[in-house]
Amino acid sequence: MRQLTVLITGASAGIGEAFAKIFAEHNFDLVLVARRLDRLEEVAGEIQGQYHVEATCLPADLSEVDAVDKLMSVLKAKNLVIDALVNNAGYALNGSFLEPSWEDHRKMHQVMLNGYTELCYRLLPSMVERHYGRIINVSSLSAMLPSVPSSMYTGIKRYVVDMSAAIDFEMRGQGIHCLALCPGFTYTEFHDVMGVREQAQSNFPKFMWQSSETVAREGYDAVMAGKVLKVNGWYNRLLSMVLNHLPYSLQHRLARSQDPFSD
Repeated sequence: MRQLTVLITGASAGIGEAFAKIFAEHNFDLVLVARRLDRLEEVAGEIQGQYHVEATCLPADLSEVDAVDKLMSVLKAKNLVIDALVNNAGYALNGSFLEPSWEDHRKMHQVMLNGYTELCYRLLPSMVERHYGRIINVSSLSAMLPSVPSSMYTGIKRYVVDMSAAIDFEMRGQGIHCLALCPGFTYTEFHDVMGVREQAQSNFPKFMWQSSETVAREGYDAVMAGKVLKVNGWYNRLLSMVLNHLPYSLQHRLARSQDPFSD
């Protein structure tokens, strides 16, 4: 019987690295995608030594328009068949909607909206053919709440939730499950890249934070159980449930008052 293979984007650190270890723990071979080849090779070496699975490292800049097309060509050349996909690559731009350049916005769109969608579109046909597929699209708690600023990030993450639900609905009965995973505050490089780690950690208590390993394990268990949406952490689930029952104007005021990125 052929061993199952998972493709994970943003696999060089954080939640992506944690997913790689958890899938390897469950005997999946790995295709690891990120920009930093040296870091991918470190992750792959560590996992192969511990779990004895195959790990293929594919460096790629997913902000490039043809990045997914290039990935598909490499997969075909290496005869790699993908049974599971974790769309995890992503980042946020600090500041309000008009502060970043349009090129910065475009790149973020390409990575987290176009990239996620195209990978699903390109990999799903072979999953349908084999009557097996598992897709985890990493969204965010911010998709469930109004967010100020980071308006583009929040909108993209909401799209990921809705797209995942639609794919899962269309694919049911064909052996395929698609999950939108919505982590809250997670100990990763995310806030370091934005330059707001100290602000975020000082504004929100420790019980609101989770490790990458916890987030990834909850995501793996959820997609294997056939769930469509997973909001990580009891507090985050409660928060999203309560706030989404409030009038939008009040949601917006609360979000602005709690914004860890504002002055």
